[in-house]
Parts: sequence; C-alpha cells; structure tokens
Amino acid sequence: MLRPKRMSRVSVTGSKRVMDDTIEAVHDLNLLHVTEYDGTWDGFEPGDPVDGAEDAAQKLVTIRALQSTLDVTEEDAGRQRIIEDEALDAELEETRQRVNELDDERSELEDELRDIDEKIETARPFAELGIDLDLLSGYDSLATAVGEGDTDAVRDAVESTEAVEAYELIEESGYVALFIYPSVDIEDALVGAAFTRYEVPDLGGSDEATSPESYIDDLEHRRQQVELELETVESELEDLKHEVASFLLAAEEKLSIEVQKGEAPLTFATTENAFVAEGWIPTERYADLLEGLQSTVADHVEVEELERADYDEHGHPHDREGVGGSDSSGETVAADGGTAMSGGEPPVVQDNSDVVKPFETLVEVINRPKYTEIDPTFVLFLTFPLFFGFMIGDLGYGLLYIGLGYLLMSRFESDAIRSLGGVGIFAGIFTAIFGVLYGEFFGLHQLGEIVWDGSPPIHKGLTPEHADYAIGWLVVSLLVGVAHLAVGWIFDFYENLSHGLGDAVMESGSWLMMMFGLWAWIFADAPPAGAAPDLLVGAEEGVFAGHPFALGFTGLPEIVGFAGLAIFFVGLVLLIVGEPIEGVEFLNVLVNVLSYTRLAAVLLAKAGMAFVVNLLFFGVYVTEEHEGGETVEAWHYGVGGMPKETGVMYHGHEVVEIMSPGLLHGGIAAALGGILVLVIGHLLVLALGITSAGLQGVRLEYVEFFGKFYEGGGKSYSPFGYERNYTTED
Repeated sequence: MLRPKRMSRVSVTGSKRVMDDTIEAVHDLNLLHVTEYDGTWDGFEPGDPVDGAEDAAQKLVTIRALQSTLDVTEEDAGRQRIIEDEALDAELEETRQRVNELDDERSELEDELRDIDEKIETARPFAELGIDLDLLSGYDSLATAVGEGDTDAVRDAVESTEAVEAYELIEESGYVALFIYPSVDIEDALVGAAFTRYEVPDLGGSDEATSPESYIDDLEHRRQQVELELETVESELEDLKHEVASFLLAAEEKLSIEVQKGEAPLTFATTENAFVAEGWIPTERYADLLEGLQSTVADHVEVEELERADYDEHGHPHDREGVGGSDSSGETVAADGGTAMSGGEPPVVQDNSDVVKPFETLVEVINRPKYTEIDPTFVLFLTFPLFFGFMIGDLGYGLLYIGLGYLLMSRFESDAIRSLGGVGIFAGIFTAIFGVLYGEFFGLHQLGEIVWDGSPPIHKGLTPEHADYAIGWLVVSLLVGVAHLAVGWIFDFYENLSHGLGDAVMESGSWLMMMFGLWAWIFADAPPAGAAPDLLVGAEEGVFAGHPFALGFTGLPEIVGFAGLAIFFVGLVLLIVGEPIEGVEFLNVLVNVLSYTRLAAVLLAKAGMAFVVNLLFFGVYVTEEHEGGETVEAWHYGVGGMPKETGVMYHGHEVVEIMSPGLLHGGIAAALGGILVLVIGHLLVLALGITSAGLQGVRLEYVEFFGKFYEGGGKSYSPFGYERNYTTED
C-alpha cells in the first residue's frame, strides 16, 4: 500500500535450440520485465533477431502508414479475428494498392485546388480594376503598373517626378492601376511610396483569356468540379476505411507481437549454443513464471531467482536466504556462484487496492514513485477528497460531482480520464458528507432544518450568527497543516533511516522538532506576553474555548511553550549541522503550515458565491434574534416568501433589513430570468469548485506534502507480452 510490490530479479538460461519456444512461453505469460544485456560478460554477445523479424517490421510500418492515411482509430475495430500469414500478405497488398491509388488521387486533386486558388488570387486585382491584360503591355512610350498601396502616396510620388508629363491612376478595392506618359522607371518614380507591384499574369494567350473576369469565372467553375471529385474520393476512402479498419488493426496487433518476439534476442546474452535472459517480476508471481515455463519447455531451461530487491536505496539489496547475494567486488552473484548481469533499478508496480488506484493518476502527474520510495497514493486517497469536500461542503454539489465522476468512468476508454472520474466520485462523496454536516443543499439551509432540526453540528461561518466558525476554520486549517506535514516528514525520516539514525534525525527529525516546537510555543501563552493571538489561547475569544468549538482549551501551559521553543532551536542546530544549505529555509515550518489556511479561504469564497446566486433569485432578509442577552443578526432566504418592508414581524422575528427582494418575487418575467441566473450561477460555482478547491487541494498535496519526502522517477513495469484486443490465437 505504502510500498510498491516487491520485485525479484530472475534469469532464464537454456540452449539456443529451445530459445524460440522459451520466447513464446515467456511472451504468453506476460510476466517478465526483460532487462537488456549490458555486454559485460566475457564470451557473451547480444543475440540476433529471429528470422522474419525484419520482414514483419517492414509490414508493420506499411500498416501503420495505411492507418494514418485512413485515420483508423480503436473505435473502428470489429470483432476479434484470426489472421493467417498468407491471408495477411494478400490482403495487405490489396489494401495497400487501393489506399495508395485513392490517396494519390486525393493528393492530385488537393494540389490542383491549391493551384487554382493561387491563380485566382493572382488575377483578382486585375478583375477588381476591370482592366483587360492586353492594355497593360506592348507600349513604347507608356509605363504601366498594377499593385496595392496608398493611393495618395502614389499620386504624390508620380506628380513629383519631373519626367512625367501625364498619368492616369485607377483605384478600386485597395488595388491601384497606374499609366504614365512618357515611359519611366516605375520603381524609381515610386521611391518612398507604399506600393506593392503585381506581375501581370499569363491567362492562357487567347483573346478571351485576356479578360480577368472570364478567367476567374473559368477557374471558379473548375474549382467546383475539383471539389466534387475530391468529395467523391474522400467518400471512397471513408468507405474503404470501414471495410479494412478491422483488418488493419488486427494485422498491426499480429505483426507487433511477431516483431516483439522476433527482436527479443537482442536483449539476451548469448553464446554460440546458449542464451541467458534476465528481468524483473513481482515476487508473488515468480512461482507462476516457474510453473508456466516448466509446463512448456520442461527441463530445457533453468529459471533462477537472483535477488529480491529491498526498498533500501543505499547499499546492495538485502536478499532472503537461498537467493543470490554479492561478492567482494560488489557484483551480484547468483545462487549457483555465477555472476548475474546488472538489472538496474527494479520497475515499479504500485500495490494499491482498486478503490485507491484512481489516485495513482494524480501521483503520476508528478512522476511514478521510485521503487525505494514510499508511495503517497494512499495518503492522497485519504486527504485530497477530505480537503475538497471540506472546502465545497454541499450535498447538491456533491451529488453532481459524483454524477460527473461516474460519467467520466463509464463513457470514456482512457485510463487517465476514468481515473479522474474515480477521483471525482470520492471528492463528491466527501462534498456530500460535509454538505450534510453543514446542512446545505446548493447553498440553501433547508437541509439543516430537515436533518438537524435547524441546528447543524457545524457551519461555514458566512453569516453573522455563525461568524465564529470563519475564524475557527482558519485555526483548524493550521492544525490540519501540522498533521499533514508531519506525515510527510515522518515518511522522509523513515526513508532516511537507511542512511543511519543520525542522518535521519538531522535531515528529517530536525524539521519535525522545529515544526512541533514552534507551534507548541505559538499555542502556549509563553513570553513574550501576548505573543499568541487570543483566538488561539484566549478564554473569551479562543476558538477551542467555545468560539465556536467548546473543547475547554485556552492554550498550552507556559512550560510547554518554553520547551517547544527550546526544541525548535535544537532542531534548527541539527538541520544546520546535517544540511547547512537547508538552514536558510527554517521558516518553512511556519510558512508551510500557514499555507493550509487556503482551505478555510476557499470554503468561505465558495460559500459566498453560492450565497450571492441564491440571494439574487430567492432574496434575503435580515432579522434580529436575542441569544444569551446578545442581539444577533440572522440572514434568511426568501424561499417560502419575502417580507415587503422592514420593521414588520415575519415568522416571529422583526425584519430589520431586506438585503435583496429576489427575482423570484418580482413577477413572472423576473422569475423566469431568475431561473436562468440560478442555474448558470450554480453551474459556475460547480465549475469553479473544480478549478479552485480542486487545484488548491492538489497544490497542498504536491507542494507542501510531496515536497517533504517525494521525488519520483520510477520505471514503469512493462512485462514482455501483449494484451490482445483485435486478434485471437484460436
């Protein structure tokens, strides 16, 4: 749960006569994460691919190219099928020819469309100006030009040229045609003017073709013909896709398996007569590997467990009795005395239950845990939904989050999206639970009236009568931060024990001492007098002295505060001795804990947004209520009606203010508009709940919590084998 599954490094050794059978057996078992031979053994070389592997790889490239051309996806798959080699070759060649012919035709038509568009754009300026092209050339004493530019600037430039005796300028739709007598160098005459000159296009040479308008009309007509032809080809390709998609997916799978098997010897250590393959396997599955190979290749290969990797990052793995150890040179030694090839770091198989597994996706956003690290997935499973539910805390929103999560899990094939759906379900469950405790349903308090007889056990603290809860949740957030960070540093302490107790104390224990020591001092009324806020230690305003939590706590004893301060400084000294560079960050024990107050901040922000939405629709009126000799304002939604004015008695209380009359009570038109406001408003709160509560919760996990012990970077467990989806061997 907190550690990945224990991995064993195993070797499979045998004669080359049975290498192909061994590859088949290991592939079918789909258990062994094969490691590549590193070339360190004398007399051993990496193996050669099996005959036919190169041919299969070439066919695989062809198939994937055809899939890309036809845009074949998993959704296009049909039922599983058996594909024989001869049938594959024949159908592949036929499919390749049909696809290539249609694709070539499509490419030619697309090229022609691009060429037509370019010609139209070239002729468009001349058509806009209405000038036949034969009027733009063939003169000895007249210069002509067509282009695009600033008409006034062109006119000024021409008029300022002394050699020009007369000129004609035609402007239309931003295009300019210029005729100058006598003939001058146009570029010299227009120096300094914003003018882009167009070349006179060749429209085909016939008399009729010299009209740009007719030329463009002909091109537009041809364009329509080409588009129709292209639609026909696209339709034929789509039909062909539906016809051959199932074959292409099945053939790709078959060839992928053949290539995988055929190239497997490249990772083996081989001699002229023997081979050795090594890899990692979950220790609990070693017996399955052994039994599977014995049932297929019997005694022709030797399977040996070389080591069981410990979770200790330092030193050599601690192996159980009877499994290989290390020789004096530090090389891993097999049980029979031979030297094993280097296996590198074991791959990681996270050991989480099906309920916890969706949260692995959130962990892998940072990185997969290393084999030697504690896997934080279970803690994330416990804390993230708790944080999220606390911040949103509404039965209505919780039910919607559960529904959205279920939708993601049931409608999508992507493992990542399905995992996010699982996270959403758990976040929704905790949101609903806190919603019941707060007595809220889409921000309304009627749930509290029904379930708790008007007195829910906790409140969000948004209204004046329960304002103490707003401060209370800030303090609770601090305590949650201390507990959450403590777990992170305890994990780090445990991991650092592999270095020795001294290192663990200086690198991790020092932070725990500083954090607990500092916050013990803060929660004690220790000198300097009054340093601790009254909300922490005061009898009259203390959060745990009845404002709002009546726990009778008014602060830790002074002696505890002094002891805490002393422990803080001891921890600081240990940190500086062990990790001098980290000493400059000693205030993290204060800053990181304060960061958790975002839990209370988001709680109040989301409650405020839901309050505004309901205020606009239902309206809110304020009454004064007398409790314990004090006058307290109470806010009420106008769900069952709204008083018309202040100063009147309404439901037994005097109305002192109408905060908003509510669209619901403003007539039919206002009520209809209010429904739109109500729905859109709550949908907005729902969405912002994900982007605020979700992101803030994730931030606390990634930055504050993971930062104390987690690095990530583990290797994925990729066993030699294949999960068939489109083919069957029977």
